[in-house]
Order: sequence, then C-alpha cells, then structure tokens
Amino acid sequence: MTASASVGGPPLARRAGPRRRRRSRGTGRWVTVGSRPVFAKGLPRRFWQDLYHLCMTISWPALIAVLAALFVTVNGLFGLLYSLMPGSVANLNPPGFLGAFFFSIETSATVGFGDMHPQTIFGHTLASIEIFVSIISVALTTGVMFARFSRPRARILFAHQTVVRPIDGVPTLMLRAANARQNVIAEASAHLRLVREEVSSEGFKIRRIRELALVRDQNPVFVLGWTLMHVIDETSPLAGETHDSLAAAQGQLVLSLIGIDETTGQDVTARATYQPHALRWNHAFQDVLETDEEGDDVVDFTRFHDVVPLVPAG
Repeated sequence: MTASASVGGPPLARRAGPRRRRRSRGTGRWVTVGSRPVFAKGLPRRFWQDLYHLCMTISWPALIAVLAALFVTVNGLFGLLYSLMPGSVANLNPPGFLGAFFFSIETSATVGFGDMHPQTIFGHTLASIEIFVSIISVALTTGVMFARFSRPRARILFAHQTVVRPIDGVPTLMLRAANARQNVIAEASAHLRLVREEVSSEGFKIRRIRELALVRDQNPVFVLGWTLMHVIDETSPLAGETHDSLAAAQGQLVLSLIGIDETTGQDVTARATYQPHALRWNHAFQDVLETDEEGDDVVDFTRFHDVVPLVPAG
C-alpha cells in the first residue's frame, strides 16, 4: 500500500527507482500520480514564476536554509556597495567590508545601535534603498511563514492494507482509517475510486476512473476510527476481479477523505492509494476495540494495520 497525505503510511512504492534513472532521462521531473511514478518532460521549470508554491512545498530545513542564504547574500551585496564609497558610513567598525556588512545587517533589521550611521548622500540613499528592500522582504517572509503554519493538515491514519471478506454472504471490500489527532472532524465524507487501464471496443487503451459506492460515505463525527465498506456485487467495478487482473490493468484504489476540523474550523483532506498487492483476499482486520477488566472501552492502535486470514467455515 502507498499512503499519500496521510500519517503513518509507508513510503511511496518504487520511489527509489525514478531516482536511480533520473540522470539518464535528461531535463524533466518525476511526478507521482497516486503511487505510479511518471517522468514529465517538455515543460519549462522556472522556479521564480511559482515561488509561493515552492515555499509551501519544500521542507522546513530547506526553507530556513534558503532564507538564511538570501539574508547573507543580500546583506553582503549591500555591504559591498557601502564599501565602494569609503566614508559613507561614520564610525565604521571594523573597517572595510566586514564593518559595512554588519552595518547592512543593522540597517535591514532596523536595529539602529547608533554608533555606525550614514553620513553622506550616497550612504543615506543606499540605506534608504536597503530599508525599502528589507521591509518588502520581511513582509514576504512573514506571509510565507504564516501560510505554512496556518495551512490545515489532517492527521488521518490509513491502514496499510485493505481486506476483502464476505459479509452476509457477499464479498465486501473493507478499508480502515483513523483520526490520529483524536479531535472532532465534523461532516466527514469519503470517496473511493478504482483507477485502471481499459481497452475500448476499438482497441483504444484508456485509463478510466470507476466510482466504488460505499455502504456509508458520511461520518458526522469522525473522532477515532472509521471502517469503510464497498459491496462487490454484480454492479461493482470490482466484480470478477482478482489480484492478477488488477495488476495486469495497473489498477489501484484511491480513497479520499474530507471534513471540517472543529478545532480550527477549516476543511481538511487526506488521501491514500492502494496497489493490488495491498488487497488481502479472504482476510479480516484485527479488532482494535476491546473492553478491559474495569469495563472501559479501549482502542488499541498498535493493531490498527494488522490483518488475519479467515478460517473457512466447517
């Protein structure tokens, strides 16, 4: 199974493969569609045209490193400009570029210690330009930081596997999700789809998305766990399917959850993708709900991903 935008899921399947082949592919990038790696080329990648998306998607250490590098670079540039006109800054200490660099930092941060200050028209003009640049930079940095901190994230845990077992004599696909934050996700809804390759009557190969109806696709109060079920009857797109047939058609299940986090009042979403090898036929989920000796209900999430084979009747 491959889990996307979820907590506790294993890493993307075959993720290492694209990285090993990247050097021989030329210009382009690997894009993961569900859990299928696809190499995309032919589109120009100009990062400066989508800086906001880049700032929102890179890791926190990378973002801090980029901001620190920009801070040093910009102040070094202004320090060099101050150094080009000796005497533009009074009481420069230490003398030369290093003092101009520190003066640039004080100016950009509007600290104003008072010892060093512009004393020529050139110095005042350059300091004014630097203050304007620093105001814009601080505003942009603050906006990015706020956007990253305020972005809603769902901590939804998806079981690593799905099971197919009979319920009331009918094969039923079962998937399991849990709210790892254990607060209230109100008006949660779920959508399950089957993505696979099909061939039309004309021999045209097409990748189709089939909706898999859930027995219950709404959960008004999603706090702990949620078991989702799809009945595999004659109307189901999974009717007659096996592990081999799904693998041959490059089929995969895509489960999407959406709801309202009552703590923040924001919409949250999560998604998991399951490959054919993650469908365990004639298995059942290990029960995670039990009652202890004191009569209290206990949910044991250490067994959340466990499945057990069904024992044939008789």
